[in-house]
Amino acid sequence: MTELDTDTDTAVRPAVRADGPEPTGDAALRLTWSAISDVGRVRKDNQDSGYAGPWLLIVADGVGGAARGDVASATAVQVMRRLDEPPGDDAQERLAGALHRAHDRIAELVEDDESLNGTSTTATVGLFDGRQLSVGHVGDSRAYLLRNAELSLLTHDHTFVQSLVDEGRISEEEARVHPHRNLILKALDGVRDPAPDLFSVPLQAGDRLLLCSDGASGVLDDDRLAAVLGDGTPDFAAVELVRASLEAGSSDNVTCVVADVVTDDTPRSDDLAPLLVGAAADLPRTTGAGVSDTARRATGRPAAATEALPPGAEGAIETDPEAVRYAPQPPARFMALKRLLVLVTVGGLLWIAGVAAWSWSQQQYYVGEHEGAVAVFRGIDATLPGGFELSQPYEVSDVRMDGLSSYDAALVRDGIEAAGLDAARTVVDNLAAQQFGG
Repeated sequence: MTELDTDTDTAVRPAVRADGPEPTGDAALRLTWSAISDVGRVRKDNQDSGYAGPWLLIVADGVGGAARGDVASATAVQVMRRLDEPPGDDAQERLAGALHRAHDRIAELVEDDESLNGTSTTATVGLFDGRQLSVGHVGDSRAYLLRNAELSLLTHDHTFVQSLVDEGRISEEEARVHPHRNLILKALDGVRDPAPDLFSVPLQAGDRLLLCSDGASGVLDDDRLAAVLGDGTPDFAAVELVRASLEAGSSDNVTCVVADVVTDDTPRSDDLAPLLVGAAADLPRTTGAGVSDTARRATGRPAAATEALPPGAEGAIETDPEAVRYAPQPPARFMALKRLLVLVTVGGLLWIAGVAAWSWSQQQYYVGEHEGAVAVFRGIDATLPGGFELSQPYEVSDVRMDGLSSYDAALVRDGIEAAGLDAARTVVDNLAAQQFGG
């Protein structure tokens, strides 16, 4: 496989060789792979990251705009690339653990640097064990399987529009042009539990795997993906997928990881080594547009460092949609309904609490004065703003206030609490006895 050029004058972070284990001959099947990440024709930096090795494939699409999604995606890949070794029988458990470690590491970075608040990343990870691919997935990057020229989508997008498709409210075609098609509901953000999808897919010799960011899957339909993916070597297919995505009008970074499943006796390439691409490659950031020199050599595109932006592209990046791409709630057009439901719920709870409080108050009694006489009151001896009394006379006795001693009269005017109706009546009887006895 041709090694990607490390010329920093290009508009991408080129692929770099990554330290990692070489494939062993123990498994009946093994992988050959390629990976490429391109900044695209509109964005100024690449927030995608990718990794490809003998046991592990990763695509991570950073989210956050100014909050540095490149940091999140690169961090996730750097944490998870440690999985690139024979996984044993606990592949899904290892995937889940690695995704949560990446999630925790992003949380640590945000805690150390407030400017990263809001950063997050998708993550689609495949861990190969020689027989099957175990997949961990969060967000809207995708994993595909091409078998016998038939393309299958392995992952399920965690997006708002996908939820509409699942509910039957819109079609797949409508989802591609929906105004909120880029709004994801789940990501590695260091805040919310990522709750990744975890599953395994049996593989066979001749299968081809594709992991890609939405810069590719968002503009290429299944037929086009299958046609491009099925052509040539993994290196050629990866480059062609990037070129096809850009020609189809992708305004995002584009990252593609392609791997073939081959028998262990297939001749090995001497230069096949693990690859890091995109932000995870940790090379100096560059600006401009276009694809890497490898892509230019393979596709014949000009080797200019920058290209003219398509019409309207300048305005398209004034407000970076990446800043609002990850929002785990419905978009704004449903917020009014949500607020109304919240108000109704809160109002209902307050009404229930008010009814309960009023019911309790009507079981309380005290002794007080009513029109110059001693009376038993029902309720609480209090007055709300506006003059609303929380009690009313329940029984008015024949005991007159002017027949009581000044001390007892003062007690009655202040209100004498009672444990219940019977206790209040006993207080009145005692006052009557003191009055008549005096």
